[in-house]
Amino acid sequence: MSVILIAGPTASGKTDVSVTLAKKIDAEIICTDSMQVYKRMNIGTAKVTKEEMDGIKHYMIDKLEPNVNCSVAWFKDEVKKYINDINSRGKTAILVGGTGFYINAILFDTTFTQDTNKDYKQELTEFTNKFGKEALFEKLCEIDPESAGKIHPNNIKRIIRAIEYFYQNNETISSHNTSQKYKRLADDSPYNYYYFVLDMKRELLYNRINKRIDIMVKNGLVDEVRELYNDGLTEDMASIKAIGYKEFYPYFRGEITYETAIENLKINTRRFAKRQITWFKHQATPIFIPVDEYGFDKYEISKFILENIK
Repeated sequence: MSVILIAGPTASGKTDVSVTLAKKIDAEIICTDSMQVYKRMNIGTAKVTKEEMDGIKHYMIDKLEPNVNCSVAWFKDEVKKYINDINSRGKTAILVGGTGFYINAILFDTTFTQDTNKDYKQELTEFTNKFGKEALFEKLCEIDPESAGKIHPNNIKRIIRAIEYFYQNNETISSHNTSQKYKRLADDSPYNYYYFVLDMKRELLYNRINKRIDIMVKNGLVDEVRELYNDGLTEDMASIKAIGYKEFYPYFRGEITYETAIENLKINTRRFAKRQITWFKHQATPIFIPVDEYGFDKYEISKFILENIK
């Protein structure tokens, strides 16, 4: 099965390029952005509009309510179904997004396990409350010293998850992670894939981010977030942890000013874009496209992609 992946940091122009390419090769698009999967979260996630789709079918958009947690295991399985369906109809699937962990999970069919039962998780939590986080960390040191060397003793959530994993699978989570890492390094993918990353000069990217946020605010971003806030969606939910949403909750509570919330959003988005770029540069196979050198011309960029696929 063949897939084309168009990745890149936020505000790099992935939507325009992917739609242009899809029209040229009669492809369909699967969004691999972990936040565009949520309904009612349109402006803050820069969700593709009907007009921007330009008649091209898009998948993995508006699949979940914001109060539902989107797990990477579920996301990967859903995307696999769409890839299989698109390929079965003789079309090519174009994966578009910037969530690196999700991209790798799809490309290399990462194996995930379900969480253990809630009773055991509660048991570990009660153990921590009674004996302290140091005692919990000692448990981890006994069963998985490699993970203990990588997880901070204060990170109770990760420690509990590592202990859970061991008792569920009779295998340490460090061994599991190592096997998945070698799988990626060996380029062991079930797909014949082409991996492109849209890139540009850092200062130019940051300017594009700032301008896009100004447009989002003008288009009603704050009202979109306020509606979720008023409906009782809380900051511990995965959807509200998204950049573009979490920044406004302190403003709604009167803890910061409107201007500070906007500035925090710009800062967090620029930092996120930097982390995205770092992620992609550490992957083994992407072809980086300096979109600024192509004048952000979606036709020229899609032409470059086609030439490299051929």
